[in-house]
Amino acid sequence: MAKSSLLGYPRIGKQRELKRALERYWAGESDEAKLLATGRAVREASWRVQRDAGIDLIPCNDFSFYDHVLDTICLVGLVPERFGPPEPEVSFRTYFAMARGAPGIPALELTKWFDTNYHYLVPEFDAPGPRFASAKPFEEFAEATAILGRPAKPVLLGPLSLLLLGKRHTRPLVEHLEQLVPIYSELLERLARAGAEWVQIDEPVLVQDRTEEELQLLRRAYQALGHVSTRPRIMLQTYYGSLDDASWDVVTGLPIEGIGLDFVRDDENRALLNRHGFPQGKVLGAGVVNGRNVWRTNLVEALEKLEEIAEHVTPDRIWVQPSCTLLHLPHDVRLETSLPEPVRALLAFAEQRLEELVILTRALNEGRQAILEELERNAEAFRVALDGARLYRRDVRERLAALTEDAFHRSSPYEVREPLQRARFQLPLFPTTTIGSYPQTPDIRQVRARWRAGKLSDEGYWAFIRERIAEVIRRQEEIGLDVLVHGEFERPDMVEYFAEQLEGFVLTEHGWVQSYGSRVVRPPIIFGDVARPKPMTVEVSRYAQSLTQKPVKGMLTGPVTILNWSFVREDIPRREVAYQIALALRDEVLDLEAAGIRVIQIDEPALREGLPLRRSGWPEYLDWAVRAFRLASSGVRDDTQIHSHMCYSEFNDIIEAIDALDADVISIENSRSHGELLQAFQDYQYPRQIGPGVYDVHSARVPSVEEIVQLLEQALQYLRPEQLWVNPDCGLKTRRPEEVWPSLQNMVEAARRLRERYMVAAH
Repeated sequence: MAKSSLLGYPRIGKQRELKRALERYWAGESDEAKLLATGRAVREASWRVQRDAGIDLIPCNDFSFYDHVLDTICLVGLVPERFGPPEPEVSFRTYFAMARGAPGIPALELTKWFDTNYHYLVPEFDAPGPRFASAKPFEEFAEATAILGRPAKPVLLGPLSLLLLGKRHTRPLVEHLEQLVPIYSELLERLARAGAEWVQIDEPVLVQDRTEEELQLLRRAYQALGHVSTRPRIMLQTYYGSLDDASWDVVTGLPIEGIGLDFVRDDENRALLNRHGFPQGKVLGAGVVNGRNVWRTNLVEALEKLEEIAEHVTPDRIWVQPSCTLLHLPHDVRLETSLPEPVRALLAFAEQRLEELVILTRALNEGRQAILEELERNAEAFRVALDGARLYRRDVRERLAALTEDAFHRSSPYEVREPLQRARFQLPLFPTTTIGSYPQTPDIRQVRARWRAGKLSDEGYWAFIRERIAEVIRRQEEIGLDVLVHGEFERPDMVEYFAEQLEGFVLTEHGWVQSYGSRVVRPPIIFGDVARPKPMTVEVSRYAQSLTQKPVKGMLTGPVTILNWSFVREDIPRREVAYQIALALRDEVLDLEAAGIRVIQIDEPALREGLPLRRSGWPEYLDWAVRAFRLASSGVRDDTQIHSHMCYSEFNDIIEAIDALDADVISIENSRSHGELLQAFQDYQYPRQIGPGVYDVHSARVPSVEEIVQLLEQALQYLRPEQLWVNPDCGLKTRRPEEVWPSLQNMVEAARRLRERYMVAAH
């Protein structure tokens, strides 16, 4: 019989219990025992939901207090020496120091997990070890098995993915791998002794372009793991895309019992299966339900895929699965009581995915006639929803069709714009600024909640917001920042704020998804054509600018980031949705300029994360992503300065696209990357201005003046002084005021010291 299987489940808790417990623990308001108890309660609730839904193979060790890659770093003992002497088992103190930093100790680098908005902590292979340093997989296996009454399926990040996602490889990759494999071998033996029957080993790097050397490393690792004398059966799991012919040949020849494939993202795995068949005796994990988007599964289409797969693999060797872990989905659509019914009827969150998997598994085992009622309900939901939702707008489509090429270009090149902007703003060498947001303190959240609940009038709410804007403008002037921001106190989230005001979007109440650690977001849902009914940011920006003679940046989230950080409609190409958003933002940019805002920042932190995982898809994506940004930004005058911000991504491979954005100034994450990102800008001879972050806003520490000066001097090895801006890595929303203001004072002082040094040198 076919079985239903999950790859992973949301881990923040249905009511964000883990987020709150973490933040209480970090604030010193709770202890380790209470945090551990919350983690256990969240895990147990998830296992019960999956068990009660009828899922056959339920994962464990997919839970994390911060990040599953960090958990693996602890498991194999890759703890850098700066975090202290080796511990028999990595403590919470060390665990969170690696995640968030500690006084005088920078955290591990944080970057995007493949093409998602999840962030992982980057392993450092110059660390001592590896060695066993965590009992987490065994403890959670025992917990899950006790709850379920049968063995759970432990989930591990595979050795090849751990290796290739890491940095600072001080020896050949094969030597690092040879150190990791014995640890994984012992891990498998211990899990088998504990009663595990299957183990899921995730190797998502296999859906990227891999060299022959890397595929040989895969073969070497799994030849060893496959021949461990006593071990569970191995399901080697891939997701976020497809294998290619070379990786298919290697993976299908490994001495393992199962292979998990994504049949949602594209049709390549289907083509490979039809072309090559599937090894006899192996289990195929068939990912036919979307783990990354929230639209209800078309059961007929998914069942057709399963029936095609069953032509190559007998049903008793098929696991019906999501395309990837459900980490990227909210918990339960039934919590959403205010969504428009035509949209709500088409949605499926994590709990609804469980229902779909069980239905499809039953159909594969018993035939379509066993689920005729479910198929009819599914088809009716699509009919009713599509009839009731306003998907298409003629005015939006006609306006896009009428665009000329001039709409995608500034009127003059940067070489003409730069002296005009310099004359207009009269900024000093090494100008200082921040990325946009300032701390969203509890009183701000409380006032917003009262306003949304109707307990505070619009007048009272906006009076409060104006008070906060005035205060933050005053504080920025006092410490000497050169280009100011209004603080974004009216914005709960950089995407949600715009989605709330644009037509074509809906927002959820409880659709929370983890980004990293305690950071959770509610991705908006794009269901129809996008339009801007009225200005969104002009009034607060105009008010902030009226309070100071210094320039205040207008702050917008870019079209590609709004697209990539939303759940996107699937009936038209993503490119078309991006252009619709860009056109709405273009109107906002022009209104800001007309209101006297002459520095406008259009953030695109998600530009790189949207890259297809195989390079063959890069040119098409980068072409429309860059054009979407330029459509939003190119209507302004030459002496209006356009900024953009990008963070926590590898930029080296897309430096030409960053140049093609034609932004006057970009700011990037840099404090955790040890200057590696700047090498790309130097090698490319990037001509415009750059603000490499000098303050790690995801670490609860205040960087010293000397530390910031050192980072700036490091940046000057790659950039000319006239190119360099001084700013934090990212927005300050999640930090506490007592951390932010001393850090910014130190940042301004560091810039002042460099000005003195370079002005003396110039004379």
